Amino acid sequence: MNILLINHYAGSDYHGMEFRPYYMGREWVDMGHKVIILGADFSHLRKKNPQIKEDFEEEIIDGITYVWVKTPEYQGNGVGRIKNISTFMFKLRMNYKKLADKYRPDAVIASSTYPLDIYPAHRIAKRSNAKLFFEIHDLWPLTPMEIGGYSKNNPAIVMLQRAEDFAFKNCDKIISILPNADRHMKDRGFSADNYVHVPNGIIVGEKKNAPMEKTIERLQELKDEGYFLVGYTGNHSPANVLDTMIDAAKKTTDEKIKYVLVGNGNVKNELIQYAKTSNVTNVEFLDPVLKDNMDNVLRLLDICYIGLKKQNLFNYGVSPNKLFDYMMAARPVIYAVEASNDPVKDSNCGITVPAEDPDAVVKAVMDIRNLSEDEKNNLGQNGKDYVLENHTYRGLAEKFLDALK
Repeated sequence: MNILLINHYAGSDYHGMEFRPYYMGREWVDMGHKVIILGADFSHLRKKNPQIKEDFEEEIIDGITYVWVKTPEYQGNGVGRIKNISTFMFKLRMNYKKLADKYRPDAVIASSTYPLDIYPAHRIAKRSNAKLFFEIHDLWPLTPMEIGGYSKNNPAIVMLQRAEDFAFKNCDKIISILPNADRHMKDRGFSADNYVHVPNGIIVGEKKNAPMEKTIERLQELKDEGYFLVGYTGNHSPANVLDTMIDAAKKTTDEKIKYVLVGNGNVKNELIQYAKTSNVTNVEFLDPVLKDNMDNVLRLLDICYIGLKKQNLFNYGVSPNKLFDYMMAARPVIYAVEASNDPVKDSNCGITVPAEDPDAVVKAVMDIRNLSEDEKNNLGQNGKDYVLENHTYRGLAEKFLDALK
């Protein structure tokens, strides 16, 4: 089968986020299929963007054919990003015939976070007589409406809603990372008979030698000094409400418990200042590490923490990659998330607490700390067993492929 996947932000192990198209594509290639990933040459998510001279340059990565489209660089979420998206969409629309005739796909997947790529995907699929699929990552435009406070009458929201409705109406299958996104389809007045849930996952068996980094050295120092470490790894963004973690640290009286936040993000400096002005001394902010070093970070943590803002949006479920990384590392988890699904509870790998509740976080920290080593290890192993059974990319790629067939 020839599979053409359109994802504006598609990355790889060599470029950085986002990884899902790469991991899925690599598995499909291994199963004997041809995979073409169509993406923009510039994305704010990647650590390293491809360098191309002209539109639709090809790059073969681990058997996947990446086709890069030249787009303008940008910073933040302003006019520059809108111009980047508009350029990508315009070039796909103007060249859909060339793309369809050259790659002759059997399946076309529109998979960007925003739904506008459904239009060129539909044109390519129609010209190629291919099946058309729409993959939901985040629910747009519901996400900017819920989180950003945009009105449903905002012109941008109207445009995005038309695109999502078009996808629901015209696709052979709707595939989503979110377990309950079918509820949203029904809310919009569409049947969910063609809905398939394929969550995020983990890669098994890939161990790479990475250089020692200062963050790991510091964590090891803290362990050697006898600290019990409660850690968060990843993006420091408003959605992760990391001030809850700082507030929990302030309320923690045990001097040998330390909270560590590993990573970067657009509110990191604000969080550092918040901890300083709040006189919180048992928090440390550490630099991000290479992806290949994340296992070395997680093994030094006694508890892994994940939190999200209270949002009606999460009634459709969540599928955070970070959580599965925590579970695969066999670490007990504190899950400060209120959503329609709860992998921590399902797997019995930690403690679920209400979102944005620092007192509940402190209690969970103390409850886990007071467990015996065997009990802590059992919690961690429960999480690892759960992701190995439900979230390996090999199994997820097979499930996705069944939907394509």
